[in-house]
Amino acid sequence: MNTSVNPEHIITQLKRIVESDKRSEIRLNANGGNSILLVCPPILEFQYIEKLVEMMPLDTYKIIDINEMLISFVEAHQTDLAEMFDLLRGSVHQIFKAPEGETSPDLFKHLLAAIEETFNENKIPVLIHSGALYGSGIDNIHLMENELVMKAKSPLIILYPATQEGEQLMFLNSRPASKYRCMIVN
Repeated sequence: MNTSVNPEHIITQLKRIVESDKRSEIRLNANGGNSILLVCPPILEFQYIEKLVEMMPLDTYKIIDINEMLISFVEAHQTDLAEMFDLLRGSVHQIFKAPEGETSPDLFKHLLAAIEETFNENKIPVLIHSGALYGSGIDNIHLMENELVMKAKSPLIILYPATQEGEQLMFLNSRPASKYRCMIVN
């Protein structure tokens, strides 16, 4: 396997960056942000996840599975979801990310709580299955620019299934991605 798509090689490179004494390099490369997009070809996402689980020590890193969070959110709000979908036909994304200032439970708040809990445990959050957010109204930039992530002493790592088309990063081969508040590792 070519090292440019070898998950073990890329994850080792990521760990060197995160665990080095030069963490300010992350903020410099991320335009002041505190996030790293670990870009992988969508077809290799499961191989990357397998290697992340294998290579990330549990005392330093915590893997947060967005698929599991989405399922638990739907199960917890099952009775309300049908009504919410009916009410918000033109704005279905608000079910997953409520408008600013609203206090209703949503997937975005649930995800931020998991990230905050990980930071409070002095661990580095690693988000996997970020494709589960597709169509939810939650974009990576919402996480990367969140005050919690921006001010944390450790970076947020997001496994990001994407392809490169010229200078443009394409999330799941179909949607242009923001690279503004993150360092790209691929």
